[in-house]
Amino acid sequence: MNSQQFREFAKAAIDLIADYMDNIRTRDVLPSVEPGYLLKVMPEEAPEEPEEWKNVLSDFTQDILPGITHWHSPRFHAFYPTGSSYASIVGNLLSDGLGVIGFSWMSSPACTELEVVTMNWLGKLLGLPEQFLNCSTGPGGGVIQGSASEATLVGLLVAKEKTVRKLLKMNPNLDEGEIKAKLVAYTSDQCNSSVEKAGLLGSMKMRLLKADADGRLRGDTLKKAFEEDIEQGLIPCYVIANLGTTGTCAFDPLHELGPVCNAAGVWLHVDAAYAGAAFICPEYRHLMKGIEFVDSFDVNPHKWMLVNFDCSAMWVKNGYDLINTFDVQRIYLDDIKTTIKIPDYRHWQMPLGRRFRALKLWTVLRIYGAEGLRNHIRNQISLAQYFAKLARADNRVVVEPESSMGLVCFRLIDGDKVTKKLLENLTEKKKVYMVAGSYRGRYMIRFVICSRVTKKEDIDYSWNTIKEEINVLCSEEIHTKTQIPAIQHLDAVKLCEKSK
Repeated sequence: MNSQQFREFAKAAIDLIADYMDNIRTRDVLPSVEPGYLLKVMPEEAPEEPEEWKNVLSDFTQDILPGITHWHSPRFHAFYPTGSSYASIVGNLLSDGLGVIGFSWMSSPACTELEVVTMNWLGKLLGLPEQFLNCSTGPGGGVIQGSASEATLVGLLVAKEKTVRKLLKMNPNLDEGEIKAKLVAYTSDQCNSSVEKAGLLGSMKMRLLKADADGRLRGDTLKKAFEEDIEQGLIPCYVIANLGTTGTCAFDPLHELGPVCNAAGVWLHVDAAYAGAAFICPEYRHLMKGIEFVDSFDVNPHKWMLVNFDCSAMWVKNGYDLINTFDVQRIYLDDIKTTIKIPDYRHWQMPLGRRFRALKLWTVLRIYGAEGLRNHIRNQISLAQYFAKLARADNRVVVEPESSMGLVCFRLIDGDKVTKKLLENLTEKKKVYMVAGSYRGRYMIRFVICSRVTKKEDIDYSWNTIKEEINVLCSEEIHTKTQIPAIQHLDAVKLCEKSK
């Protein structure tokens, strides 16, 4: 493909994407395909000869699009948002066009330095303490990881290495393997599955501590767990606090957990993957009270800040902790002597190679501005509150807990079985998409504002679709209940006849 063909192909693809977004409301949010559908229509072997780009785009439209779950449909209310915007798409295009691998400063200076700049910008917008920023006088700084899952694992590995080094320095006669076998990580039983997975990948026991009635991990619970493990000869090493749990978007109190961790010399990492983006709005920063006690903090711009996946922003108080964990030297990687202020990011992550991800963050920050991003988040929160108001007005529906950020959890008053049936029926009809959760032992449905194009009328559409299905279920329930006396009467008649 030459440059002229590239121009034609790329322009046609951009038109296709723009048309897709302009008309996304005309599509069912879930696809109507069966498992294996694509395997049946795709050739078994790769093509031997080059094909025309028009044929490729035609097959994309005909074969690929029918199997897509439309995450950016305003009727997609499952999981949490995945960011997307035209500004970010252009940033990705520029990154892919340059095709650089920015593992060191010399491998592409702008790749490293723009990441430093944008992470400083974003850290300041979130209201993070200055000590987390590259522009501070200390050794703190930010780095773009692939996902919150990756950031949690990076934090665990760094905490593990730091703890082992500290204990060996105190007593060189200790056995490194025995130390590692005794290390323990802690988090809430409301954590994301990726947090538990980090324990598996990092070979560290992960204790899921019981959250309180509101889904928060409390300081007293953590302190008691530390004491129990220390008494058994174990070593507390790593704690993951959640600012915005997956199930109910609950916020762990950092001001309680932080002092417990600091007193015990335990690394405290914050997983604020979704809800942390709201801290660009000053009115929500009270939810991260105690952030000064934290060792590392992560939020996903690729969730709620209109940046396309993957772009997970992680800050640490001390960049040298990462370097001491991940620095592996080779002669072909010799570079100028960089500092914490201009880092070699290969020492701040697990992979060696890295994409120029800062470009899409930079384009979004430039095109939307801080105020545009604040408006986006505030608007989505107001839409969630609007949905909660509609749901509360129906006496068949219970909204609990209170809506948090862009999430509303609800259930039917008739019980878990009927609530589950409601979700199953709605999923089968493919008009709106939600997923289940649990709260205080009850089955519930999670309704999240996800798409950047969601409007009030879209919430009306989704609620009316849900309400229509509730009407059907409730009429069926009433019909079933009215049949019970009749059935009991027939049974009684049969019994009487039998006795004669």
